[in-house]
Amino acid sequence: MALEWTQNLAVGVTEIDNQHKELFKRVNQYLEAMMVQKGKEEIGKVIKFLENYVVTHFGTEERYMTLYNYPDQRLHKEQHAAFIRTFNEIRANYNERGAGVDTVIKAQKRLGEWLRTHIPHTDKNFADFLKTKKAA
Repeated sequence: MALEWTQNLAVGVTEIDNQHKELFKRVNQYLEAMMVQKGKEEIGKVIKFLENYVVTHFGTEERYMTLYNYPDQRLHKEQHAAFIRTFNEIRANYNERGAGVDTVIKAQKRLGEWLRTHIPHTDKNFADFLKTKKAA
C-alpha cells in the first residue's frame, strides 16, 4: 500500500517539499520490500537514510519556524523530538539485535503513521501559516 505525496501536502517551501517527497519515496520503497518479504534486507537502508534525514529535514523546518515566528513552533518541535526518540529506539534495536521482525514492523508502523498524520496535519498547518506570512 503505497503512500502518495500529492500537491495538497505541499508546504510551499521547495526545500521542505522536496525533502517530504524523498521521504515518501524511501518509505514506499521500504513498504514495497516488506510486501515481498524483503523488509529485513531494506531496514538498514531506511535507518541510514533517516539518520541524516531527521537532522537535515527537522532542522530545515525549525529554521523556517523561527524565521517566521511560527506560533505553534513548540508543539511542532515536540513532535519532531518524539519521532527522533522512536527512531533512536528502532535504530538501537537494529544495532543490538539486527533486522528482527519486531524492528521491521515497528519501523513500518511508525513511518506510516508519520506520513499519514504529521505531514498532512502538523506540516499542513505550518504551510497554511507560511502562506499568510508570505502574502502579507
